[in-house]
This record gives sequence, structure tokens and C-alpha cells, in this order.
Amino acid sequence: MSPLDISLADLIARLDEELPEAGELARISEARLRAQTLSDLGDQLIDHYVSKAKQVGASWTQIGDAIGVSKQAAQQRHAPAAFDRFTNLNRHSIVLSQEVARTHKHDSIGTEHLLLGLLSEPQGLAYEVLVAKTESEQRIRDAIQEALPPAGEKAPRGHIPFHDESKEAIAQARRASTDLGHDWVGTEHTLLGLIRVAESPAAQILRNLGFTSEELHETVKTEITRRSATREKQ
Repeated sequence: MSPLDISLADLIARLDEELPEAGELARISEARLRAQTLSDLGDQLIDHYVSKAKQVGASWTQIGDAIGVSKQAAQQRHAPAAFDRFTNLNRHSIVLSQEVARTHKHDSIGTEHLLLGLLSEPQGLAYEVLVAKTESEQRIRDAIQEALPPAGEKAPRGHIPFHDESKEAIAQARRASTDLGHDWVGTEHTLLGLIRVAESPAAQILRNLGFTSEELHETVKTEITRRSATREKQ
């Protein structure tokens, strides 16, 4: 058994169970997509502990030695970037959005992919806010599916870039966090970032579902205040 308590047999059994009618070539394609997702999650795991090591004063030389690469390689790959304040749940939602884009054979990650990534992370506050108002996860999924571009002809390899609107949404997520006086960027901030990019597909989906930027801002602010008060009482 591996350190993650997941064996190769487990992964094979799950894929076979989920795709009972698929041929062997189709299963190869799906296995490659899942391997990419596992790789992305592994990178995030390393990033998490690199950040912890930097906080306690470790040098890039020491971190490189721990990873098994040079100081320069460690710094280039794991230096703080656009997602340095993102929570683990929010980073996971980004990985899921990339998987959505890859599965649909899209060559960039759009705001609609980011929104579906948030909906695929049920532990995040964004998921709770979305479902609480619409009272139906499936209704949201259907709305996103209708907005997704047609599937491409070939799944992209390696890293999938963000669409310009997605880059702006991520920047707006960081601003939303700052506006609320938070030192983290959670799924709730990404949700706020998406609706702030007014002409994006995700913002249009959210408006069609009855959300407004002002209402979302107040809902997130109220919910975080409520959660903080609950923790203080415990």
C-alpha cells in the first residue's frame, strides 16, 4: 500500500467501474487525464510544504536538497506566485477546473471552467453559497454545461493556460479578499472574482441564476463573520 493508502489496483478498479462500456483506447485517454490531475495535486502538496519551510526560515538551497533539485530549480518552480494566498480548497478547485477543460478538450481555462471547479469542491464556502441560493446543484451544473464551448478534437497536453477573463477573475478574487480584510483567498473570493468580470460566461451564468455582485459580497461577508463567531464560542 502506498503512503496515500491508494494502490494501483484501486485506481484501475475505479476507472473500470466508472467507464464500463469504454474501449481500451478510451481508457488510456482517461487514465492520462487522471494521471495529470494526480500530478497537479502532487505539485500543490509540495508547494504547501515548501511554503511552510520558508515560513520557518529554510533557504532555497535546503529546500532544493529536500526535493532533490538545484536551488535555482526549486526557486523557479516553487517560489510564491499568483496562488500563494489561495487556500488548499481553492487551489484544488483550480486543479478541477483544469481537469474540466482537459476533459472537454478545450485549449484554455475559461471562467465557466473555474465556476464548475468551485461547484466540484463541496467543502468550499463557494459551493455552499451557490447551492443555498439555487437549492439545486444540478441546476447550476446544467447552466454551466450549456455555456461550455463545444468539445475540441484533441485533449491538450501538459499545462493549460488561463483565458484572459479567467486571469482577471483570479486577480479580482485577490482584490475581493483584500476588500474584506482577509489574509487568504478562498473559494468564496474566487466566486466574487468571477461575478466581478461582468462580461464573462461565469458572470452571465451567475446573473441568470439570480446572483448579483453586491449580494454575493454581503453573503460572503456575513457567512465568514458567522463562522468566526461560531469558532470563538467553541
